[in-house]
Amino acid sequence: MPSSFSAELRASATAEEEAYRHIQRALRLGRYKPGERLIPEDIAAEIGMSRMPVREAFRRLASDGLVVLRPNRGCIVAGLTVDELYEIFEIRSVLEGLAVRLAMPRMDEDELDELERLLVRMERAGQSGSSDWVVRHQEFHGRICALSQRPRLIHQISALHAVIEPYMRIWFDYVDKPLSAREEHAQVIAALRSGEPRHAEQVMQNHILGTAPMLAEFVTPSR
Repeated sequence: MPSSFSAELRASATAEEEAYRHIQRALRLGRYKPGERLIPEDIAAEIGMSRMPVREAFRRLASDGLVVLRPNRGCIVAGLTVDELYEIFEIRSVLEGLAVRLAMPRMDEDELDELERLLVRMERAGQSGSSDWVVRHQEFHGRICALSQRPRLIHQISALHAVIEPYMRIWFDYVDKPLSAREEHAQVIAALRSGEPRHAEQVMQNHILGTAPMLAEFVTPSR
């Protein structure tokens, strides 16, 4: 392959990745609302690139479940029904439960101490009313999942977090953070300290499944 063509492909891939990350971040932060149409020309101008990488990014985002591509309507921000929300949390519970079980052999005292520190940061963000609580919450879960050392599993879990993040942010903005949030995450750490993989897996699954009802009122009841 000629070197100039290779360079062109790399540049295109880089632009697509930039567009993908830009739009994904905007979606996760709730900048675009469910049902809103994304205009490729506007986004391209905002980022400073042509429309093609933005359109390619739309395809990736559609595969992530963040947008829907519809004939004659273009790219529409996806919204979740109550049933879809529960389904995502059910899938998350299984995948993150598995990640916990796989992480257990690498869960040493240093890692447990780091989880305690992350929990403190999460609590401080919640007390200050900062939406950074959502970020700290993801860091806590992400730290555990990373120890599974299963890249494909981690990727799937990350994609699910991206889909529900806008609803987590709305929930945090409109209701007081549950007082049980710290206790629930402390229970996860305690289960990890137990050294019993199946027990830790179950505790994580229960924690995730228990979150879904709190977010359900912020999603669309039906299509």
